[in-house]
Amino acid sequence: MREPVRAIDLLDWYDRHARALPWRVGPAARKAGLRPDPYRVWLSEIMLQQTTVPAVKSYFLDFTTRWPTVQDLAAAPDEEVMAAWAGLGYYARARNLLKCARLIAGDFGGQFPTDLDTLLTLPGVGPYTAAAVASIAFDVPATVVDGNVERVMARVHDEHTPLPTAKAILTDYAAALTPQDRPGCYAQAVMDLGATICTPRNPACGLCPWRKGCAAWDAGTAAELPKKEPRKKKPTRLGIAYLARRVDGAWLLERRPDKGLLGGMLGWPGSDWNDAPKEDPPIRAEWKALNTEARHTFTHFHLRLTVKTALVPMDRTPQRGEFIELSDFRPADLPTVMRKAFDLTQSK
Repeated sequence: MREPVRAIDLLDWYDRHARALPWRVGPAARKAGLRPDPYRVWLSEIMLQQTTVPAVKSYFLDFTTRWPTVQDLAAAPDEEVMAAWAGLGYYARARNLLKCARLIAGDFGGQFPTDLDTLLTLPGVGPYTAAAVASIAFDVPATVVDGNVERVMARVHDEHTPLPTAKAILTDYAAALTPQDRPGCYAQAVMDLGATICTPRNPACGLCPWRKGCAAWDAGTAAELPKKEPRKKKPTRLGIAYLARRVDGAWLLERRPDKGLLGGMLGWPGSDWNDAPKEDPPIRAEWKALNTEARHTFTHFHLRLTVKTALVPMDRTPQRGEFIELSDFRPADLPTVMRKAFDLTQSK
């Protein structure tokens, strides 16, 4: 007979095996009375949306060094924040990050709200992020459900309903296990369990504190859960990127519109991205196409960019965009797809 799955068993495991993360206050420190900084919790959760922990660490440390408080971030120029975010992807998060920071600094006196309903009104904060901030920062017994938690719940309950249909079912399972005592540590414990033990492939069930109560372990189905509905094939879009360099070394760049992909980011002038992009050079020049493409995959489509280059004289005026002096140009400030196009010009 299976044993009951208990939050206290997972918390005992977490006290010994919690991951050390730069935004986290560990269990020992929390027991000693150190409270998490809501700003750091919120910032990390926004960064972690659709992004892995290893990819986020350096960005988090950079942001918190440059802007150690929400007031500091709120006062930062848009272009500096967008440049610092470059390469992390999903750039709407960065725009909402600034909107939220300025709202917190202005309307909330620099203090994050503690209740779920108010947190949900903040720009860029959805149910998961609101629950994570409320739980981790303020010990509100909110139900925190990310991909790790969904996987753990599907296996503990041997739930074979495929995702995303199963989301509501798995959230109910997670809610039933969320304790009143130490809910912030518990939320992080479930995520750690999914990230380190109950992994997508080859779960280390022998080390799991919930193994004796896990229905999928009992049934031998852990490795095949959670079930997922078949993914639709991503379409491929085409585009043209124009990389113009002035004879003094300056590069022609333009800031993309705030709405849409890469919104607010600095990048190369280019065509629309579709099945048959039209030529739309930003400046009169003798354009030469590279014999290779810049390729990138977004959430909903693959992109293939034809990269065209040109060297232009000092007195040539662009139809759009502006020249950035070589001393002010940093490829690292470009979003990944734009940096890929640039890198191709350096290796031709």
